[in-house]
Amino acid sequence: MSNEYLLAIDQGTTSTRVLAFSLEGHTLGVSQKEIEQFYPRDGWVEHDGEEIWQKTIACLDEVIKEQSELGRTAMAAGITNQRETSLMWDRKTGEPVSRAIVWQDRRTSKYCHGLKEAGHEAMITEKTGLLLDPYFSASKINWLLDEGGMRARAEAGDILVGTIESYLLYRLSGCKTHITDLTNASRTMLCNIMTGNWDEDLLELFDIPAGILPEISDSAGNFASIAEGLPGAGTVVSGLVGDQQSASIGQGCIRSGMVKSTYGTGCFVLQNTGSVRHYSGNKLLSTVAYSLQGEISYAVEGSIFNAGTVTQFFRDQMNFIKDASETDSICRSVDDTAGVYMVPAFTGLGAPHWDPDARAIITGLTRATTQAHIVRAGLEAVAYQTDDLLRAFTSDTGAKPSVIRVDGGMSANDWLMQFLADILDTRIERPTSTETTAYGAAILAGIGIGVWDNLENACQTWRLDQSFDPEMAQSDRELLLNSWNKSVETCKGH
Repeated sequence: MSNEYLLAIDQGTTSTRVLAFSLEGHTLGVSQKEIEQFYPRDGWVEHDGEEIWQKTIACLDEVIKEQSELGRTAMAAGITNQRETSLMWDRKTGEPVSRAIVWQDRRTSKYCHGLKEAGHEAMITEKTGLLLDPYFSASKINWLLDEGGMRARAEAGDILVGTIESYLLYRLSGCKTHITDLTNASRTMLCNIMTGNWDEDLLELFDIPAGILPEISDSAGNFASIAEGLPGAGTVVSGLVGDQQSASIGQGCIRSGMVKSTYGTGCFVLQNTGSVRHYSGNKLLSTVAYSLQGEISYAVEGSIFNAGTVTQFFRDQMNFIKDASETDSICRSVDDTAGVYMVPAFTGLGAPHWDPDARAIITGLTRATTQAHIVRAGLEAVAYQTDDLLRAFTSDTGAKPSVIRVDGGMSANDWLMQFLADILDTRIERPTSTETTAYGAAILAGIGIGVWDNLENACQTWRLDQSFDPEMAQSDRELLLNSWNKSVETCKGH
């Protein structure tokens, strides 16, 4: 085995991690630190950008020192990140001038609704592939400029804005490089995904000065070297990619028609559509899968806002469980939910409903209901929401996928993966490595410095751990889904 390795910085919603990967795809080392969540008002979610930076550096330092003691040297680094989360920082120092507004944040719902009422959504969707929703960065940046009081400083050229990978790259480069890749740019609602450039009409609509935005680049390339005085000084940062696109690459979903589903804080299903951009008729998103050597590959995406948050809710708010690993045995302890359904719309409903005003509900409670019934209902909801997405995908693309590759923390739950296969009536495949999001960034970093000349060669390391085939009768499946659909309609913010 080579003494060289690839670094991946995985800056997520609830934690920052740095991982070291061998060229064969094995995880050599990992450091992880939790990120504090701030909820200043109902529907608001924020992060401290300085905390993200400090914990990223601490993780980077730990991994590099550990690998160095083992005689290993970093070849390059890739960054993958929570997408849409937006932050402003000082151009000279790189220090944040605001809290980061997280992708889950709904504070701009009224603003987005006003733009919808004015008839702007069709133009936005045509250019960006996105729906007019607070989820995306544009309305968040507008809020920071106006409600956050940053417009004067922005117009004076004193501050910059970006998603988290561009912020980390800026600080890692010693405040020299302000770049984003096309996967992240495609999630801002400011980028024309057919041209790969910031769109003047959208910048004008959201009143955002182009000068504060990063340059848009491919997902692999020689972006910057880590500055002196920082861990890994001199190491090239050569991969940038949004987390869901990174997971798709890490899962080897690089050919048209291949599908991956990640079960983390939320659930994100991506289907690679190659060089063809699909226009969804079912409120799915057209997005960029990756951009290499100036060639754009596209994907159709469905986003579920709450998946892993269901388990966190049972652990932290309800005290039903002490650890997420308990949910497998709890779900098996009852034959079914006894008619209980949970719709976990804590922050509204994502695709294909896109209802920011929906709120979570539990229906069907009786005196016989137990904690196990409710926990099982919460996990079943993750599968039901995925089915909602898959039906929309099938309607849009004309073909139901025969296999879905899964990853993320919830994919370790065998009971849930079997129930998912049953509800989707589709084979589920889980890889041996669950670090697919971070590994995707490492793959791009390797491509950026020439370790591999293409994704096909880089993704040969994908290996199957376990597959789950559907076993449920069609009549049972339809009965469950009909009751689920009634519960969804009940929770919507009509």
